[in-house]
Amino acid sequence: QVQLVESGGGLVQPGGSLRLSCIASGFTLDTAAIGWFRQAPGKEREELACITNDDTSTVFADSVKGRFTGARDNAKNTVYLQMNSLKPEDTAVYYCAVRSGRYCKTFDAMDYRGKGTLVTVSS
Repeated sequence: QVQLVESGGGLVQPGGSLRLSCIASGFTLDTAAIGWFRQAPGKEREELACITNDDTSTVFADSVKGRFTGARDNAKNTVYLQMNSLKPEDTAVYYCAVRSGRYCKTFDAMDYRGKGTLVTVSS
């Protein structure tokens, strides 16, 4: 059974940083495309980033470009999202999702999805 479990969310002040983790079990991440998504209260889910299966490309949404970075640790079967210079508008539930293949698709079209971790940016 495949599971993706996100962690690392919490309450942080504006300008602060958090690192989210997504640990996979039952699925090998080293050949997967990995996506990070978020959904803010009352808003549609947004794709933040996609790490291609060969790590040659990571594409970030304009809303987080320059502040968020992604990385994977194949030995730990874990992917990370480093979030810096956080803003109140970054408050959302953050999800990871994976699929076999080079590129990501929409959240619902990914092969497997985590249940999310809540990030709250507030003073």
